[in-house]
Amino acid sequence: MAISPFMAAINQICDEKGITKESIVETIEAALAAAYRKDFGEPGQIIRAKMDPESGKTEFWQVFDVVEEIEEPYAQKTLAEAKKIDKKAKVGEQVEIPLETHSEFGRIAAQTAKQVITQRIRESERDLLFSEFKDKEGKIVNGVIQQIEGGNVIIDLGKLNGVMPLFDQVKNERYYAGQRIKVFVKAVEESSRGPRIVVSRADQGLVAGLFENEVPEIAAGTVEIKGIAREAGSRSKVAVWTDQEGLDPVGSCVGQRGSRIQAILAEIGDEKIDIILWNGDEMQYIVNALSPAKVHEVILNKKDQSAKVMVPEDQFSLAIGTGGQNVRLASKLTGWTLDFEKVVPKDETEEKIEAKPAKKSTKKKKKPVLEEAEEE
Repeated sequence: MAISPFMAAINQICDEKGITKESIVETIEAALAAAYRKDFGEPGQIIRAKMDPESGKTEFWQVFDVVEEIEEPYAQKTLAEAKKIDKKAKVGEQVEIPLETHSEFGRIAAQTAKQVITQRIRESERDLLFSEFKDKEGKIVNGVIQQIEGGNVIIDLGKLNGVMPLFDQVKNERYYAGQRIKVFVKAVEESSRGPRIVVSRADQGLVAGLFENEVPEIAAGTVEIKGIAREAGSRSKVAVWTDQEGLDPVGSCVGQRGSRIQAILAEIGDEKIDIILWNGDEMQYIVNALSPAKVHEVILNKKDQSAKVMVPEDQFSLAIGTGGQNVRLASKLTGWTLDFEKVVPKDETEEKIEAKPAKKSTKKKKKPVLEEAEEE
């Protein structure tokens, strides 16, 4: 069956804008109803149009709300009046009367129809884009930096631009126009200008997404990321776990000869990543989280979610980390407030006592017997 020129035009709009045929037809019907009211009706009337997409033939109806007391004469009818149109009419429902069909509309009506169609198509495009990018929320996407404006980085994501605010940027990274970059889609919001997409390079979701992309076991769900603590551009701690016997979750993330972790590090620059084994035992989890420092003992205080960590003297600075970074990340990862105390092992104490020099004797030493014999 041959397609009418009108239907061909609808199909073209659908292909170009990515909008459904039903949405386009509804938009045109709304525009025709607005044009009909403009030329042949009254401002308060409710006009409904129904169009046959194949032939382009359109029928029109005036719609009335059935009410007990009329306030809008052009849009309402009493129950008694409504029953003359439809015997089954009830208060709160609507009744319709057919209107004379007109195919010619005036210039103003045509302009009104054009505005309605343009507005509806734009709204449909926005809804489609919002739906498309809403599905990408919480994921990593590729983009190209378009410009830097007022501290914000504007990134071309394809059909839409994303905004990376200053607090979502990594301090020691440098951004420039034309740079290809991976970003984490932090939020997709609706606004009067269309969908607003907020992206980030500093969010811990970027690290999680990179691990998911590079580690098949994480993507498959056999290895699970239990927690991430991150200071963007400097260091991250990632806790991983699996319930599958014979599978090393830490080794899976590192990869053969470090291939997987190297691919992740290549994307986030100078940032270091500690991969630790998650443990359901809170004490052991804290010990693991403080890696690479070695811990002597952990004493938990569950009442205020704090823990006293006993650390060997030679491990104390390593446990704290540069500027307290290691303890900050470990505390954030585990959810426990950590207090440190130095401990000296008993064997080391005994060695120090034995190593003390002996006291000098005040008694006069006797000459050896051998020396006396030689003198004789």
